[in-house]
Amino acid sequence: QVQLVESGGGLVQPGGSLRLSCAASGSILRFYAMGWYRQAPGKQRELVATITNGGSTNYADSVKGRFTISRDNAKNTVYLQMNSLKPEDTAVYYCNAAIVHYNYWGQGTQVTVSS
Repeated sequence: QVQLVESGGGLVQPGGSLRLSCAASGSILRFYAMGWYRQAPGKQRELVATITNGGSTNYADSVKGRFTISRDNAKNTVYLQMNSLKPEDTAVYYCNAAIVHYNYWGQGTQVTVSS
């Protein structure tokens, strides 16, 4: 059974930074892609960023230039560095790991951007 455990969320002021971590149980090389999604109150879950096994990345337009996704295969961990945070980035952030025909999800970590 795959477990994804997110950490690093919290309360930050606008313009601040946070780094989210997603630790997987076992090797992340078995997933063809991993990523971060977020869900704000009353809204649908949306893609934030993804990274493939080969290191290719994809970002939502709303976070391009501010967020960076990376992975450490030796630590079985994926990161999301979030800079220049805005109040509209407030949401629960979920880690995702994809294999063919199935997606695994973490429990989520709350990010709140507020002064």
